[in-house]
Amino acid sequence: MIVGERKPLSEIMELLGGAQKVLVAGCGTCVTVCFAGGEKEVGILASELRMKSKLDDHAMDVEEATVQRQCEWEYIDPLRERLDGFDVVLSLACGIGVQAMNERFPGVITLPGINTTSLSLPVEQGVWEERCQACGDCLLGTTFGICPIARCSKQLLNGPCGGSQEGICEVDSDTPCAWQLIWDRAIEFDQVRRLLDIQAPKNWSQSRDGGLRKIVREDLQLESE
Repeated sequence: MIVGERKPLSEIMELLGGAQKVLVAGCGTCVTVCFAGGEKEVGILASELRMKSKLDDHAMDVEEATVQRQCEWEYIDPLRERLDGFDVVLSLACGIGVQAMNERFPGVITLPGINTTSLSLPVEQGVWEERCQACGDCLLGTTFGICPIARCSKQLLNGPCGGSQEGICEVDSDTPCAWQLIWDRAIEFDQVRRLLDIQAPKNWSQSRDGGLRKIVREDLQLESE
C-alpha cells in the first residue's frame, strides 16, 4: 500500500497562503488505512485550519470531501460540481492523487497535504515498513520473496556487506539484514546454490532514470473497442 504522513500545519498554512476558500479532499483507500488522509483526518485538518486561520486574523472558509480514490477519474469526477468558488483544493491523497486532481481540474490548484513516503506493509498496528521501491525490474523471483532494493540499505545484489553482523544491518540496530533474510529463506527451501551465481548489475532503465513509466495493456484496449 502507498503510505504517507501529514505535512506539519505550519507548512500547510504556508502553502495555502492567502486562500479564502479551501476544500480539504481526502482519499478513502491507502492513506485512510495509514491514518493520514481518510475522512477522519480530513475533519481534523479542516478544524485545525479554521481555528488557526481565525487566530491569524485570516479566517478561511474550509469545506470537506472524501472520495474512494483520488487516483481514478470516475471517483473524482463527482467533485467537479463542488469546485466552483474554491481558491484551493488541499489533497490528503498520495502524490498520484494530487496530480490526478490537477490534471482533471486544471482551473483550480490542488496542493498536497501529506508527504508520500513509501510502498509499505503494515507489520503491526500503526507501523508500516517499506517493502517495494517500484523499480520496474522485480528481483523477488531470485531472492526468495525478499527485496534487496527496498530492504537492503545499500541495495546490494550479491550478498551482504561487511557491516552486517549477526543478521543485523549496520545502518540501524533495529533493522534486519535483508541478505541474512534471503539466505535463511534459501536454506529453508534447500536452494542455497541459487545464491552462489553472480548477479549482473541491475537494469535501472526500468526505474526512474528511464523517464515517465507507462504500462499499456493492449488486451484491455481491444476489449473496449
